[in-house]
Amino acid sequence: MRKVRKAVIAAAGRGTRHYPASSVVPKEMLPLVDRDGVTKPILQMVAEEAFHSGIEEICIVAAPGKDSLYRQHFSQIEAPLTQDWAQLESEKLAELGKHVSFVLQDEPQGFGDAVFRAKAFVGDEPFLLLLGDHVFVSDTKDRCARQLIATFEELQFDALTGVQPNPERLLHLFGVIRGMPFDGDRGIYRAQRIVEKPSIDHARKELATDGLPLGNYLAHFGMHIFTPAIFDSLEYMIRQNIRSNGEIQLTAAQEHLRQQTNNYGCMIVRGQRCDTGIPYGLLETQLTLGLAGVHRTEVCEAVTRILASQVKA
Repeated sequence: MRKVRKAVIAAAGRGTRHYPASSVVPKEMLPLVDRDGVTKPILQMVAEEAFHSGIEEICIVAAPGKDSLYRQHFSQIEAPLTQDWAQLESEKLAELGKHVSFVLQDEPQGFGDAVFRAKAFVGDEPFLLLLGDHVFVSDTKDRCARQLIATFEELQFDALTGVQPNPERLLHLFGVIRGMPFDGDRGIYRAQRIVEKPSIDHARKELATDGLPLGNYLAHFGMHIFTPAIFDSLEYMIRQNIRSNGEIQLTAAQEHLRQQTNNYGCMIVRGQRCDTGIPYGLLETQLTLGLAGVHRTEVCEAVTRILASQVKA
């Protein structure tokens, strides 16, 4: 059985939508209060998603200049405060840092190119792929990444992409997969087509999945598990200079890989994806974390108070 021990986190984006904050700190290092009540940079939350799902080795793909800040954060040894809780968090961070390494994406050539930079790190093993600006909140006792890993290790797909049903009005935001039911009760499908941000008309004609409500489609959740075969597809994209908006896109490589195998799966993940890469998404992420965390009661009271004041206004 192929066990998933490694994870790649793509964190080389420029973060222009968070300007001017992103001119001071990378978007992946913007702070949020996590479910445990501790304030952390987003990238740490993503790394913890992998580590607490059983991942042993993590590779962060960074842009030149960003990597020094990332390295500094994950190599902290002593807490800057004397409180016991701060010392405990410092020890946790130091332990996590032992499992983190880095590679550089020298130029912003796209998500697919960033993933390709981790080829040597991955070697001949399957790996979990996460985005450095996506935070996940599970609806079950198992983390979202753990759900995906468990299904991959059980069914041994050549690739497995996390998905969620999304209404057609949101398809311009995501890659979309047409699936053929494999285990409908568990939300597992075989991928039959993979398209990046399709139009509604294209989705209606080509991407409907049996069993989903009308007008809903399987959209990328923001995490994947790949075997090293994805690098063959990415190398094909790079050598043929197949680009979209000037960049090497991962979704195009996914579709190329799917065409080479009948064993590309996708699975509905039970949880919420939170895209912090846009200002509204950052706000939504903090609210989601607050409602799922130790300060839920206080957050609910605050939201109620704010909404009441808006009604009065």
